[in-house]
Amino acid sequence: MQILPLQTLKVIDLSTVVFGPLASQNLADYGAEVIKVEAPGGDSTRCTGPAAEHGMSAIFLGCNRSKKSVVLNLKTSDARNALMALLETADVFMHSMRPQKLKALGIDPDTLKQRFPRLVYAGLLGFSESGPYAGRPAYDDVIQGMSGLSSLMQLQSGEYRYFPTIAADKICALVATQAILAALVRRSVTGLGGVVEIPMFETMTAFNMVEHLYGQHFDPPLADAGYPRVLTPWRRPWRTADGYICIMPYTDLHWRRFFSEVGQPELADDPRFSNMAARTTNIALLLETAGQFVANASTSDWLATCERLEIPAGPVTPIGDLTCDAHLVATDFFTVLQDSQMGKVRFTGVPVRFDGLRPPVKMAPRLGEHTVSCLMDAGLSEGCIAALQESAGAFVPS
Repeated sequence: MQILPLQTLKVIDLSTVVFGPLASQNLADYGAEVIKVEAPGGDSTRCTGPAAEHGMSAIFLGCNRSKKSVVLNLKTSDARNALMALLETADVFMHSMRPQKLKALGIDPDTLKQRFPRLVYAGLLGFSESGPYAGRPAYDDVIQGMSGLSSLMQLQSGEYRYFPTIAADKICALVATQAILAALVRRSVTGLGGVVEIPMFETMTAFNMVEHLYGQHFDPPLADAGYPRVLTPWRRPWRTADGYICIMPYTDLHWRRFFSEVGQPELADDPRFSNMAARTTNIALLLETAGQFVANASTSDWLATCERLEIPAGPVTPIGDLTCDAHLVATDFFTVLQDSQMGKVRFTGVPVRFDGLRPPVKMAPRLGEHTVSCLMDAGLSEGCIAALQESAGAFVPS
């Protein structure tokens, strides 16, 4: 039987939408027991996108697999007491509420740290609590704009746009997973949990500035912010004689081989292209020049050529065709589960493998599916659980 790295951990997750739920899904993928505590209406993403069953929409499935769902109306004191019972044996508590709402619910950091000193308390926020933006609401679009992503799009394309993916939510979720695991490692040494703050604005600013701080690393600045190689409009798939291809000559050897292949070996010694610094300075001209040669042969010819020359290359794959990609099919990356209500449901697999095995994927939970079983495990009586269900406004199955 596969032993997953986090299978002894219990996570209580109050977060909603994508940022927090995707972070806790990562923990569930690695084996943690993740209990998703939802308000009576459920996470809003239960109704986002197509659904074969009410409350089990596409976006919810993408962020909540392999979890349990408990419904609690935290506006009531009994529900808050039930949450405390769940936290008695928990290792991690996660939320994405604005800080000003926490104290009234008794789930602010100071209260929970005092009561559960071994608990790792993770606040997934829009902005750090120590700055003037503290407490502001934030979603992916807002953070993309504020952290520079829309500015990067304008520098490259001439138009302020958002990335066509919820980049801020997904990147911040990965950082949250990493930070929570780091806090758990620290606890293994000190015996104490602690508070982890993961603010989206700071996280995405750090992400964007890895390459784009650029000349502003220095004082005085040696160049403007922004890495020219990725900002040029010519950084895009090249048109071939019959389609498009992604080719990435990068090293001096790559470019020497490329220019020799197209019958222009002298360009490898051109002062504008002969080394990394020169190519970075003249990247737009370099890519425009190379693209003219790529257009003369077919995509398949170029794929074969790049394989022979050991230049990184790949086809442009339509997003809807990835489920049929030969490599992903061969590695069983996509998992199809048979559900009693929805029939066949497809999920992406967990990208990483442990000891050669990919962790299993389990169905996302229906709203409140595990309310009774989880609360009974936490020591609540049947009568107390029934009263909690009534206060939530509906019967919730076990």
